[in-house]
Amino acid sequence: MAEVIEMPKLSDTMEEGGIAAWLKKEGDFVKEGEAFVEIETDKATMEYNSPVEGTLLKILVPAGKATALNEPICVIGEKGESFDLGKLGGKAQKEPAKAEAPKTAAAAAPAPARGPAPAPAKAPAPPAGERFRASPLAKKVAEEKRIDLHQLQGTGPNGRVVIRDVEQALAGGGAALKLATPAKEITTPVQPIPLPQIGDQDIPVNMMRKTIAKRLLAGKNEAPHFYLTRSVNMSRLNAWRQRLNAEAEAQKQPKVSVTDLLILAVSRALMKHPEVNSSWQGDFIRRYGAAHVAVAVAIPDGLITPVVRNANQLGARDIAQITKDLIGRAKSGSLKPDEYQNGTFSISNLGMMGIEHFTAIINPPQAAILAVGATVPTPWVNEAGAVEVQPRMTMTMSCDHRVVDGAVGATFLQTLASYLEDPLLILS
Repeated sequence: MAEVIEMPKLSDTMEEGGIAAWLKKEGDFVKEGEAFVEIETDKATMEYNSPVEGTLLKILVPAGKATALNEPICVIGEKGESFDLGKLGGKAQKEPAKAEAPKTAAAAAPAPARGPAPAPAKAPAPPAGERFRASPLAKKVAEEKRIDLHQLQGTGPNGRVVIRDVEQALAGGGAALKLATPAKEITTPVQPIPLPQIGDQDIPVNMMRKTIAKRLLAGKNEAPHFYLTRSVNMSRLNAWRQRLNAEAEAQKQPKVSVTDLLILAVSRALMKHPEVNSSWQGDFIRRYGAAHVAVAVAIPDGLITPVVRNANQLGARDIAQITKDLIGRAKSGSLKPDEYQNGTFSISNLGMMGIEHFTAIINPPQAAILAVGATVPTPWVNEAGAVEVQPRMTMTMSCDHRVVDGAVGATFLQTLASYLEDPLLILS
């Protein structure tokens, strides 16, 4: 029997998915567990394995198009099998019986040339206690077009109102289905949208960029940010890194980067200050027992944050090997969801690009993120009162004030700075 395959949820933050490519074409046989489509999520492009075995009878969402979660993307069944998509989606089970109206002379008379069209019959309301079903995309479009979803008969699974139901209502006029638009007082003049000019280019927004926009907007608006900045002397850390890399080169191991040593120092500082290794959960604050440090990595489609798990239990060389693997696969788009989710603290390092100081937006639900700038030779008055040139690095921590108070954040940065200026303290 033919089965509808719906858009799966492949990550915790995924709200819709795009079809990157179909690995099978209509008429091809698909084994259960075989990859047959590539789906673009909010973080990466992933292969999706078929949950059933059969012939790919119909592709409903072509490559390059996106659709909401749980919307049909294809139909799989027996070769040559005929099917009714509406019945597969549950329309037959939900469609109420239609009573044939008696034919009268008035009914047979031609309709008048003018006059408002009668309002369509409203779909029966769901029984008491039953939740009204509509897909997120259908709700979004209906809200934008002011369409009353309760007057539509759903053709999706279990009578769910899906986007095609809204599109059909709009195509049929939909005037009687539209909600009254409340009058709004215009307080500022409406600025016209500039017309496209020669040389302008419209770039489609992919799943990753949409999710970045939503999450960072929520993070900035919901979390009350405050910022703490500190400068550190990198002389000893740089000397230690040089020794580590000399040994790594002799042993043909990955070199240790400044970011690797930052992950090491940050993970140890988080264990000493668990208040920072926490997240806001609404009714409670969750403190984590391990430091899962996320590192911001720029990729062509946006930004991704692979996570070094249990960094507080790893050494510098272990972290270097893990980050090299994670960053490489992040840039190739082959990270798994559990490799870029559920970090407890984030680091964003733009020092290699010459940026000396910047602030970063917290990655919710984390309570803080560390923005790291370039190491710059700086005139400095040392402890003896003499002026000397030191390689100094500026780091700024953005904190969620619901979780981290000013004194707590300052103490954490004080500990972190002591680790960077004297790496032997990390072992204490």
